[in-house]
Amino acid sequence: MSRNLVRPFFPIPPQGYEQSYFNEIIRSFAVYLDQMQNPGEGRHTDLVLTDLQSNDSGLEEGSIFVVDGVLRIPLPFEPFPAGVLGSGLVGTVTVTT
Repeated sequence: MSRNLVRPFFPIPPQGYEQSYFNEIIRSFAVYLDQMQNPGEGRHTDLVLTDLQSNDSGLEEGSIFVVDGVLRIPLPFEPFPAGVLGSGLVGTVTVTT
């Protein structure tokens, strides 16, 4: 595991049913689920991010993507759709000196 978590202990099952064994299995699964649902802390000396998306399509809140060398974090109700570009032309300007 990449978060230095202590893996829960899953005991070897006894020959017959034992309530204490069943309780230990339930406790171990509860520890495991708690670890998987908690994102944990993040402190990094070195971090390399490769193959980042260039838009927020399909990313969950808190994920990152990169646009023109700038890291971005998707926020709810603030989309950053791919391919948004516009230009226009109105009239001409002549400059004489």
